[in-house]
Amino acid sequence: MSSPATGAATLAPRRSSRFVAWVRAWRAGLVPFDEVADAVAGDEEHLVADAPGTWTDVSLREALPSLAKHSPDDIRLVLPAPGDPRGLPGPGAFAGAALVAGEAVVASGMGLVPEVRTHTSGSGMIWETVLWRVHPLPADAPKASLATPGAAEAEAELAAVLAETTATLTRLDVAQWRPELAGALAALRRPDGATDLPPGFDPRARRLFARAAVLDRVLALAGESAPGGAVNTYEAQQRDAALRPLTTACRQALVAACNAPLRL
Repeated sequence: MSSPATGAATLAPRRSSRFVAWVRAWRAGLVPFDEVADAVAGDEEHLVADAPGTWTDVSLREALPSLAKHSPDDIRLVLPAPGDPRGLPGPGAFAGAALVAGEAVVASGMGLVPEVRTHTSGSGMIWETVLWRVHPLPADAPKASLATPGAAEAEAELAAVLAETTATLTRLDVAQWRPELAGALAALRRPDGATDLPPGFDPRARRLFARAAVLDRVLALAGESAPGGAVNTYEAQQRDAALRPLTTACRQALVAACNAPLRL
């Protein structure tokens, strides 16, 4: 039986990171078009709203040709957060939606933000669909690469912050109130090949993405209240303060990995 930590570590990475990685590889001629939509969506249903040349929501496969004229470097991942809008083109509807979602895709002339919609059938079955909403962007919108570190810098920063955060959480006795988090952080020190990028990314970008994608899910777990736990407000504040630098480093690492130059 897998532990909660294992479950957190094997959940899929952010939808925008999969979108950017696979669409960039397609535009570089490294993966066929027929594989892209399935790789991005996985087991989910993905639709696109307001895609150029469409009048209603269409499937992801039907919308992807709108990116056919973009080069790989025109398609970038952004993972903004309150107080850290790096990569966004400035105030507007796209920036607001991206900040709410915590993720988005920037392409020349457009931005895409995933919205998760929950549906309930008449019999009570619950399922989700992902709607990518397209926002027009100004032609001079800045590229995310201008505001984010490269893969080498991001990897070094993530390693340093992870070591410091792990030590801090140990001092806070995190195992007492969130044992699966302590185990998941320890597991990050071992190589992980379960999360990978498509062809074209170099070994450093692959290694960085694999670690950061797992860590991203661990941090989502850490932000939740422990079931049946007795964490008071002060302890929660200590936890949040300890995890904040790691959360920032993790976002930067995912962006650097997905936006890394491709080997054609």
